[in-house]
Amino acid sequence: MQTRHFGKTGFEISEVSLGTWQLGGKWGAPFDPQDAQATLQAAYDHGVNYFDTADGYQDGESEKAVGQFVKTHPDVHFSTKIGRKEMPLTATHFDPDHIKRYVDASLRNMGLDSLDLVLLHCPPTSVYYQPETFETLEQLKREGKLKNYGVSVEKVEEGIKSLDYGISAVEIIFNMFRLRPANLFFDLAKQHDVGVLARVPLASGLLTGRYTLETAFDKADHRSFNRDGAAFDKGETFSGVDYATGVKAADELKARLGTDDLAGMALRYILMYDAVSAVIPGASNPNQINRNTSAAALPALTSEQMAVVQDVYDHYIKNPVAYLW
Repeated sequence: MQTRHFGKTGFEISEVSLGTWQLGGKWGAPFDPQDAQATLQAAYDHGVNYFDTADGYQDGESEKAVGQFVKTHPDVHFSTKIGRKEMPLTATHFDPDHIKRYVDASLRNMGLDSLDLVLLHCPPTSVYYQPETFETLEQLKREGKLKNYGVSVEKVEEGIKSLDYGISAVEIIFNMFRLRPANLFFDLAKQHDVGVLARVPLASGLLTGRYTLETAFDKADHRSFNRDGAAFDKGETFSGVDYATGVKAADELKARLGTDDLAGMALRYILMYDAVSAVIPGASNPNQINRNTSAAALPALTSEQMAVVQDVYDHYIKNPVAYLW
């Protein structure tokens, strides 16, 4: 596993890392701490040295599991996200009092004295115009409660605005169906030495190429209930792509790229961009780790293959996705 520079954090992190939304439980299933530790260990055994979690994942259980693991693996780094565990989400959840309370809660959950990286968890756009929010994070950094801070964003414009502050990292949706971050944001992030974590890299599974129009999802799965944004930003589900359109586009990508392993190629595609510090696919059990990490060893996409991705995106996806996020 190759590592990449992670912006001002100074960390060198595995280019394929691990998102832990599904850790130890999936789509409403009970959390299994043993399964969580087995998944983290499997990732580590495959060279993964970076985990991304959040205070709201499984009501804090994901943070507890990651904290337990990093305490015995000092070479592992992590981020946790704060501000989204109380609904409905408002800018108030990112005011100084809430920020301080959330950071203290994450420290307790993880059993640590300091957090490697704290990301604001997809705050409303107005928060990026609240300097007191970022001043509070800087204060907590001076106090030693966190080493770095940044944001997880929904929109490219939010990522660009966040560069006005002293952030170390931005987590943003980037995949074959969400190409707009590469147009301007990546260059700006590099200029500011801000690390980039590419989230939702498989467009909620569409880019595995395994789904059909007949695929059924559990009623507790956001891919069933959030396609139109009923619960949270619809861009989180299938990257905001209409499901039927996404299935058709994924099938065309498989055919034109000549692959049965679209998931691996989709992850490798993201790594073609040097602004990306790491891609963070999720895994709910150890069996999914090998699929994700093996993508790092795939050959680089050719210019012809890169052009195919762009062509499919332009034809099926760009309008309206590029204009919404």
